[in-house]
Amino acid sequence: MTSTISTSFTLIPNQKYRRSSRRSKPFCNTVDTDSESLSTLGNFKALPLEIFQMVLKYLSVKDISMLSMVSKAVSNRLINYISTSSGNRRLLLQDFHNLEISGKREGSCVLEHYRSLGLLLKRCTLLLPTKDRLKYIHKILSEVSCFKLSGCPSPLHCLGLQCYGVFLQTLTAGWDELECHRVFNFLCELSNLPRKVQTVVSSKPGSARKLELRIRLFCRSVLLNHWIHRSDSAFWLTRILKPWPMVNQARLLYIIFGPVSSLNVVPREWLMENNARLLILSGNNICFTFMASKAVNGRAVELARLVVFLALVCEKDLYCMDWAVKMMQKVCKVFSTPGERNNFLQSVENAFAHMIMDMLQSVMSGDHDEEDSSFLNLFHLVNAQANFHKEILYLTMRKNILLF
Repeated sequence: MTSTISTSFTLIPNQKYRRSSRRSKPFCNTVDTDSESLSTLGNFKALPLEIFQMVLKYLSVKDISMLSMVSKAVSNRLINYISTSSGNRRLLLQDFHNLEISGKREGSCVLEHYRSLGLLLKRCTLLLPTKDRLKYIHKILSEVSCFKLSGCPSPLHCLGLQCYGVFLQTLTAGWDELECHRVFNFLCELSNLPRKVQTVVSSKPGSARKLELRIRLFCRSVLLNHWIHRSDSAFWLTRILKPWPMVNQARLLYIIFGPVSSLNVVPREWLMENNARLLILSGNNICFTFMASKAVNGRAVELARLVVFLALVCEKDLYCMDWAVKMMQKVCKVFSTPGERNNFLQSVENAFAHMIMDMLQSVMSGDHDEEDSSFLNLFHLVNAQANFHKEILYLTMRKNILLF
């Protein structure tokens, strides 16, 4: 993850498609008995299938996944083992609610187990097209009720969806966009996610609270939380949001990332800094549309305060300050008259001044404890104002140079 912000927050890097020449060939539940298959088993060909599967009990899941790369014949035997009841019981751990398992140490072991299982099935199904891979893996995992969106009776105290997310992250790591699209569509079909989202975004807030919670847990635990790179998380978040109009996207973002309350109450209003941070992470299009709406509706003072907080977040989170300046410049073009535009720019300067004075007064009052961050906030705000105006000067000087 980089420390600067680019001009787009949800761009997904293009990747080359792979495995386009694979042929669909369904798995066989019987071991190949022809001479060619037996020859690729090496010393294992002397072992009966039952003895071979007994040996597997002494291997870790990681070791079994390495063994699957030896040959296609060995991989087929492993597929047979995974499909058996004994292999199923060993590989599909389902005690997601035990208090000891849910502890940090034991919980990490369960997550690591499903990460290794994802690697095993990734290697065993390597030669299959994506569609057949997904069908086979679903057949293996279909009995785990806690992997389903509405399958667990107590989702808040369950590691099931987190294990499913780790499994899918390992399985799909390195896949191209086309294949990941197919994975997302497959998951939507299995979980009926679009219809459930339609239910919550078209109903009154809080009227489908349990369903909102399940959608939140499924999207975060299965699709979003386990990726290392922001571009990967952005891809899956884009898949979730793209089918819906902007008003529903905003509602869905609030359901997924907003505060959670166990009581049926209206949550407290977000801090402006958190609103600004969410706008930045939502991408240029959503951020501009939101700000342009305020400009069109005559809410220049509120918009000016938002610009100040965008600059503050850029300073705190080490994003490029020129992004905030360019966004303000783009919003200025929305105003219909020069007078409205000048009034907005004056409001931005007033907002900077008022916020600095308020923070300075808080620091000078001395009425704060050791953990109070008033001085640090003042430090960041002053630096944000300086860097914000520096970028404006750079932009102005470049234009003047081009004119001459």
